[in-house]
Amino acid sequence: MAMMPRRVKHRKSQRRRIKGNATRGNTVVLGDFGLQSTQAGHITAQTIEAGRIAAQQYVRGIGKLYIRIFPHKSVTARPLETRMGKGKGEPDHWVAVVKPGTVMYELKGVTEQQAKICFARLAHKMPVRCRFVRRRPDLETEPAAS
Repeated sequence: MAMMPRRVKHRKSQRRRIKGNATRGNTVVLGDFGLQSTQAGHITAQTIEAGRIAAQQYVRGIGKLYIRIFPHKSVTARPLETRMGKGKGEPDHWVAVVKPGTVMYELKGVTEQQAKICFARLAHKMPVRCRFVRRRPDLETEPAAS
């Protein structure tokens, strides 16, 4: 089942431009390795689910997969062969807005080689360019010794 919000304030949303780089959600936090987007774009709920299935099939219980994006934005569509006018179409599907630098998926409990193979499978399904990133050791959440 594809993801979608339980309830929204407004059924239909405007498209908007995707400007700038990601300032939030741009570091690996939950896992050891991550898949980071290098392009801006919209990722549908079906694509997110297809990536989850591809990763779960490869990981098979040895590691943990974290999905860091969620489709909050509704995309409307008009029925085929409909004349112009008559207002905006009904919500058709849901998308996640992804900026360059957004970490979309994370893996924990697998080796680096396994993570690279898993994310290569996942990146083939994504409509944006992606790169493999690992957790930065200097950003660990350990208390500083003073």
